[in-house]
Amino acid sequence: MLTTSARLLRLLTLLPTRPEWAGPELAGRLEVTERTLRRDMTRLRDLGYPVAASRGVGGGYRLTAGTALPPLALDDEEAVALVLSLRSATGLAEPAQRTLAKLERILPARLRRRARAVGAATEALPNPAAAIDGELLAILAEACEHHERLGFGYRDHGGTLTERTVEPHRIVHSGRRWYLVARDLDRDDWRTFRADRISGPRGTGVRFTPVDPPDAAAYVADSITSGPYRHQATIQVYAPAAAVAAKVPPTVAVVEDVDGRSCLLRIGADSLGLIALHMALLGPAFRVLGPPELVAEMTLLADRLQDGVNRSRIPTEDVGNS
Repeated sequence: MLTTSARLLRLLTLLPTRPEWAGPELAGRLEVTERTLRRDMTRLRDLGYPVAASRGVGGGYRLTAGTALPPLALDDEEAVALVLSLRSATGLAEPAQRTLAKLERILPARLRRRARAVGAATEALPNPAAAIDGELLAILAEACEHHERLGFGYRDHGGTLTERTVEPHRIVHSGRRWYLVARDLDRDDWRTFRADRISGPRGTGVRFTPVDPPDAAAYVADSITSGPYRHQATIQVYAPAAAVAAKVPPTVAVVEDVDGRSCLLRIGADSLGLIALHMALLGPAFRVLGPPELVAEMTLLADRLQDGVNRSRIPTEDVGNS
């Protein structure tokens, strides 16, 4: 038989795992009577945990939203997973580090050692472009959730600041940047807005009904692969779409399945030479559909590589004379 304190901790571990627990089943898991379970639930409420109970045949217990976040009870795997998630948090580094410091102070010694070992053995590439202000993110997200029109200042890539009024739809994180997908009312069209260029967001109090919203992730992928780059190309790759998508970042290319065995790659870059090099490294066979200038760039790259191969076969003392 578990002690009262142990049962309460066990309850806090079990309750969040389901939307609702039937009383008899929960009492059985704890090996107590339903009367004891009811007393334990009262103790949890006295401690500030928002436990709701429903009567009847289908009744049970559930944790509801309270006015403050109560202490959490995590099992070993959950605690380590949370630590690792906080260590790799993208864009919200400062609040993530504060949360991590609080969590590590209360972890059992064995879990602290395990989490620190995994953290010490792993590294992430620096990505300052992914940073986002937590308050800004919350305002954008709430406007999306409640379908409330937003006003904000927006600075474009040239530095020009304009005022925008939009109907927000979704927030998309590309791994490099955060984007708001919204309908721009002044332009009467869907747009993507880089979150780091948004200033002074404010709700207007005006609600709206979304009209024909796009697939946000696909829309951002298409926008950032065609908009920011000087050159775009369309290439048929003779490999399954999933295999190709795993090799190209979504910030530079969009992959569309053709027949299960090949796909279309729509890729952007600031130079055709970069696209040519990327295709040389990709692996599968391919055919350039456009632009024709990319074929010429690939020919030039092939000639340079062949020249390097030929020079590599010449004895070192004769390279300068070749």
